[in-house]
Amino acid sequence: MTRESWQTRIGFILAAVGSAVGLGNLWRFPWMTSENGGAAFLLVYLGIVLLVGVPGLLAEFVIGRRSRRNPVGALSELSDSKYWSAFGHVFVVTGVVLLSFYSVVGGWILRYFAESFTGAYFADPGAHFGAISYGVEAVAFHLLFLGITALVVLRGVRRGIEKATKLMMPAIVVLLVALAAWGVTLDGAAEGVAFFLSPDVAFLRANFFDILPQAAGQALFTLSLGAGTMLTYASYIGEDRSLVTDGTAIAVLNTVVGVLAGVVVFPILFALGAGAGGGGPGALFVSLAGAFAALPYGQVVGVVFFGVVLLAALSSSISMLEIPVSFLVDEYGVSRRRAVAGLAGLFAVTGSICALDAEIFGVVAGPVVDLLLTGGLVGFLLFAGWVLGTDAVDELQRGAGSLTRSLATPWLYAVGVVIPVFLIFTFVSGLAGALGVAVGPLSLLGVTFDQTRVFLVVTAAVAAASFLGLRRSRSVL
Repeated sequence: MTRESWQTRIGFILAAVGSAVGLGNLWRFPWMTSENGGAAFLLVYLGIVLLVGVPGLLAEFVIGRRSRRNPVGALSELSDSKYWSAFGHVFVVTGVVLLSFYSVVGGWILRYFAESFTGAYFADPGAHFGAISYGVEAVAFHLLFLGITALVVLRGVRRGIEKATKLMMPAIVVLLVALAAWGVTLDGAAEGVAFFLSPDVAFLRANFFDILPQAAGQALFTLSLGAGTMLTYASYIGEDRSLVTDGTAIAVLNTVVGVLAGVVVFPILFALGAGAGGGGPGALFVSLAGAFAALPYGQVVGVVFFGVVLLAALSSSISMLEIPVSFLVDEYGVSRRRAVAGLAGLFAVTGSICALDAEIFGVVAGPVVDLLLTGGLVGFLLFAGWVLGTDAVDELQRGAGSLTRSLATPWLYAVGVVIPVFLIFTFVSGLAGALGVAVGPLSLLGVTFDQTRVFLVVTAAVAAASFLGLRRSRSVL
């Protein structure tokens, strides 16, 4: 079976950005930012995107293009190990988990987009969201959103995914810029801009280790890392293209859209006295919907805003469905039509479960996703650093300039040692938080040590030992 490839470079970049620029930026990002100190969260998030996200993105690109396979096939073929092949199935599971809750939120957005024309949610946004967010009607809209996603993926890489994202991504950016330019002119909007862009250093110091795992999970979520999406998309890239150039462009565009989303959301909320809001997953729908109700031409603003969010949601859900589809096509020779139909049926069931129960939805969309993405990226980084080794460096240097070639070896050290240690810390912290486990100071021989200092010492020791291991000509786990 002939494997498809991207028709144009811009098509690949927009598709990858479309995967990253989705509900992570326009739904989850305002929710997480409002609950974690505004600009303090933004600052930590941006640092993780730069120092962890971009190198991690390149690790997935390297594995994907080197293998030209889906996550399971890539890890199996490049390692010739049954253990890595088994680990690859984790990413299929992650894709199932992601789209199971994502299509529910997509259904909410689809409904709000339609209702914006009539202002159906204006009277009492909180009560309206509570009434429609879970239950039979939520299932119906989840199925409709899933059906639209399946139709695009059914058409394949070039005729479906590439064409759709070429239209959607420019529209998202143009509409967001217009909304941001309008929002900052509102009376009181300056306070919202300050909340989002002026970090409270004292708050950051006091809450850093509470913010860190959530910022890490958000960064991975918005960049589509740790689920195999970027690996799968990179498997369709030609060898003459610079992975570093494309990866940097994707990260920058994704971050710009995320910041634009914040500049849209928070000025509107503060201008109307709603503040940073709260309310978890429903924050966007309750707070902003209430803001639209109080604005002149609120219905028009609502239509434009939820239209943008709907396009972003579709661009990401398309990439999530492509992961298990490519797995069935590559590994079992299933036709794309049968793969899409079968998986759509599976997601219809799993998504309906999330749409019927708020508690299940909250667990899946929060800690479960964060832990799966963090653990998945750790696996990709260790694979690139310790299994591929110099082969990873060789792949990164293909189609690249002299500057990239000089940075390839330091990049290998970073993805093989430093970043995995950091992510393991955030994984453990996030797991402890999800389980409600409080980690206190460590006492040894009557001396009490702050656990973070102990961690830093251990990190330094592990990093030093690992660097020695990476000095070999080809690292093998």
